[in-house]
Amino acid sequence: MKTINNLLFIILTTLLLTGCTNNLKSKGNDQSQVIEGTDTISIRAESIVEAKVVNSASKILKKKEIPILCYHRIEDGRNDIYSVSPAVLASHLQILSDSGFNSILPDDLYDYLVHDVTLPDKPFMITFDDSRIEHSTIAAPELEKRNFKGAFFIMTVTNNKKNYMTNEEISALSDKGHTIGLHSWDHVMVTKYKDSTIWKQQVIDPLKRLEDMIDKPVEYWAYPNGVYDREAAEELDKHFKMSFVLLAKRDSVYPLQTIRRMIVPSDSPERLLRRISSTFN
Repeated sequence: MKTINNLLFIILTTLLLTGCTNNLKSKGNDQSQVIEGTDTISIRAESIVEAKVVNSASKILKKKEIPILCYHRIEDGRNDIYSVSPAVLASHLQILSDSGFNSILPDDLYDYLVHDVTLPDKPFMITFDDSRIEHSTIAAPELEKRNFKGAFFIMTVTNNKKNYMTNEEISALSDKGHTIGLHSWDHVMVTKYKDSTIWKQQVIDPLKRLEDMIDKPVEYWAYPNGVYDREAAEELDKHFKMSFVLLAKRDSVYPLQTIRRMIVPSDSPERLLRRISSTFN
């Protein structure tokens, strides 16, 4: 009898130990599932947090405008709205630097307008149209002295011609961190682009040529003479992230294709600051 009782005790003990072990394994699996589920929820939450805001056209139009300056010729001895002397350009850049302005590039502006990315204090953008040689030899060095960067809009018919930048100079600007944009092939206004042939001549072919030259995407356009119409803005929206007018009214449907700039004449530095304040909301 004692032997039978001992045998029964051993059997019961074995069964109890087996049950406990299975319960522990089950609990372990449950914990693993809880942890795995938590990780999944965490990953999904991070994805939601990281998702970028994409603003509508109406919201983009309501955002505070960033001052964008537009220069053309930089040389002594001229007296027109499109020209400043090297000394005047240097004085403009210096007062901007001394006043705490920080230069931004088109990529920064796009992220601010579309995705609500924060810009540095007192942001501004400086742009140069028409591919002039002095943009490389005078403007870029003056910018770099003050840790500024600029956007240079290239009219590709002028490449490698007298008084204009070479392919190598344009590429060097890009390599130094400046933005290279397109300003058409030969400065024909977009309101005259009435068929696919002229679009190819003024936009498609020059765009490819410029991208091959700098080995980077070219995503920004400056309108010849700053003139646009709705039809052109709609077409350019297929090719560029943003396009820049002068002081024309922005388009309500395509605000990114009608970003305003201000031509900078040969003003005193103080007058430049007043113009910036009165021109941009």
